[in-house]
Parts: sequence; structure tokens; C-alpha cells
Amino acid sequence: MAHFAKIGTNGKVIQVTTMDNEVMKDTDGNEVEAKGQEWLERHNNWPAQMWIQTSYNTKNGKYYNADGTLGDQSKAFRGNYAGIGFIWDEDNNIFIQKQQYPSWVKNITEARWVSPIGDAPELTEEQQSQNMANSHRWQYQWNEDDKQWDLTDLLS
Repeated sequence: MAHFAKIGTNGKVIQVTTMDNEVMKDTDGNEVEAKGQEWLERHNNWPAQMWIQTSYNTKNGKYYNADGTLGDQSKAFRGNYAGIGFIWDEDNNIFIQKQQYPSWVKNITEARWVSPIGDAPELTEEQQSQNMANSHRWQYQWNEDDKQWDLTDLLS
């Protein structure tokens, strides 16, 4: 099954649809994105160039097998599987989620936004066990004003 994202204004993904891979094949049996785009234009009355193929198994620049394990990275395609509200970054040939905070920067290799100081710290073993016991719900949340990760107990 092939997947295509319908692109609206400002590169925003407004729909994701599937099609039979056979529709995309040329006379030599090769799958060609342009053939899928043409088919979608004929059947959806939306310009062909506004349909962009996306990979169901790609997330944050990596390809995953159906069981969730890392797969053949040569199959990683366009950063992420497009979802409604994602942005098509034509310059970098990736789908990426909407920027969450103004200070965050685009990591093109991983097709995601990252804080200017990196990912949130890991919870300690004690915090993890408290979460499992439901006595606390520790989570790091980004503080845009101070440009730092704050540890918060969502249960308090």
C-alpha cells in the first residue's frame, strides 16, 4: 500500500490517503511517485504536485520494521510518516511536525524539532518507580521563558 499526503497552504498536510502500489507502476514494473500523483489528481481534483508520497514506516529519519525494530535504513523516506497537521518541508524533502516552541531548532537528519539545549533529561530510577506505583507522575516539560527543562509532578 502506498501512502500520499495532500498538501494545503503553507505546506500543511491536510489529508493522508492510500493507494494500491499497482497504480504507481510504469511499463517496466517500477513504482513511480509521479504516476501516483497523476492518479490522485484525476480522482481527487487536487493538483498532482500537491500530493507527496510518504513512508508509513519512517519516523524521525529512521526506517522501522513492522515489529518496531530498526530496519534497512536505505528505506528511510522523507523524515516521517506524514500526519494531518505536519508540515511538508520541500527544501529538505521531509515531513516534520509543527514547531512546538519558538526557541526550538529543526534537526533535519532526525526530521524533528529539538530544544536549544537538547532532549529532556532521563527520569531517575526512583522517579520511574514512583510513576509505576502511581504515587507520582514525573515528567519533564519545556519552559520556554527560561529555555530549560523543568521536572513536574503531574499528580500534584
